[in-house]
Amino acid sequence: MKSIFEEMGGTYSDINGYLIPNLSMPDSLPLGKWGRMRRRFLKEHRPALYSSMLLTGSLDQHLTEIDHSCEEQLELITRQLATKEGMTEALKASNQME
Repeated sequence: MKSIFEEMGGTYSDINGYLIPNLSMPDSLPLGKWGRMRRRFLKEHRPALYSSMLLTGSLDQHLTEIDHSCEEQLELITRQLATKEGMTEALKASNQME
């Protein structure tokens, strides 16, 4: 008789007479600065939310979205500041040469 785990495609390893399920975590993308900061904030200040997201498997996706969103905002703000200050490619090139 197969277990539910085996019916779903799971396998076991026999270690010293004990059947241990072969489990692995899905590969996750490396996080940038903002994703790591968000993870640390959730861990330290919102432990219940952190645990809930970790257990449901939504934490990695959330952290990746936060990291991507923050990078977009940083690029947008940088472009706006450069435009406001009159920074052009020609000005940057002349400053690098000096």
